[in-house]
Amino acid sequence: MTGPRTSFRLGYVPGVTPAKWARVWQDRSPGIPLELIQVTAADAVGLVRARELDAALLRLPIDRTGLHAIPLYVETTVVVVPKDHVVTAVEEVSTEDLADELMLHPLDDVLDWKGPPGRLIDDRPATTGAAVELVAAGTGLLVVPQSLARLHHRRDLTYRPLVDAPESGVALCWPEDGTTELTEQFIGIVRGRTVNSSRGPEPAQPSTQPPTQPPTRKSTPKTAQKSGRPRPARSPERRGGQRRRPRR
Repeated sequence: MTGPRTSFRLGYVPGVTPAKWARVWQDRSPGIPLELIQVTAADAVGLVRARELDAALLRLPIDRTGLHAIPLYVETTVVVVPKDHVVTAVEEVSTEDLADELMLHPLDDVLDWKGPPGRLIDDRPATTGAAVELVAAGTGLLVVPQSLARLHHRRDLTYRPLVDAPESGVALCWPEDGTTELTEQFIGIVRGRTVNSSRGPEPAQPSTQPPTQPPTRKSTPKTAQKSGRPRPARSPERRGGQRRRPRR
C-alpha cells in the first residue's frame, strides 16, 4: 500500500510562466516539492488524463471531458513582424490591415481561428519557433499570443496587438476525480487565497473577532439627551412672539 504523495507534478505549456505561483508554494509547503514540467500544447491534456501530471497550466479551448478547468487570464494576441515592417508605424492593427500580407500558420497554432488573416503560405511550419525564424527571414508574418512572441523574442523582430483576432485563455486543468488536498492547495494559490482560506475549512481570522462597533444606535440618542442640560419649557406667553410690546 503506497503512502501519500510527496510532490505535486505541474505541467505548463510554452509561454506560460508558473514561477510566481511556485514561489508561493515553496513558502507555504517547503517540505512538498512542486515539480514543474514543460509540455507541448498538443500533449498537455493527454498527460493530465493519463495522470502523468497532477495538473497543468494550458491554453483554452480544450476538450473538457473528464476534466476540471479554471480560467485564469486571457492573453493579448499580436502579429510578429520584422522591425522595418510598415506595421511598426502604428500602435495596433486589425486583421483587415493584414489582408494582403503573406502569413505563416504553424501546425501547433493555439488560436481558435475561423480563418487566419492574410494570404496563408501553404507550407505550414511544424512549430511556432520555426515560424518565428521564417518571419526573421522575410518569408511572412505570424500571429500568436503575446507570451509566445516574448518567448521567441529576437532583436530583429517586434510585434503589435491584433485587435480583432481570437484571444488565448490560460487555465488550470486537472482530472475530475483527481482533486486531492495538494490540488486544492494549488488552486488556492492561483486564485490568490490567503494561507488560512486555502487550507481547508478553518475559518478566516476576521470572523473570530468581535464586532468593532456594537449596534447601539437606538440607545445613543437617549444617553446623549440625559447627559446634556435640560431644555426649558416654552411658556405660553413666549409662543408666537416673545417680545410683543403691551398696548397703551
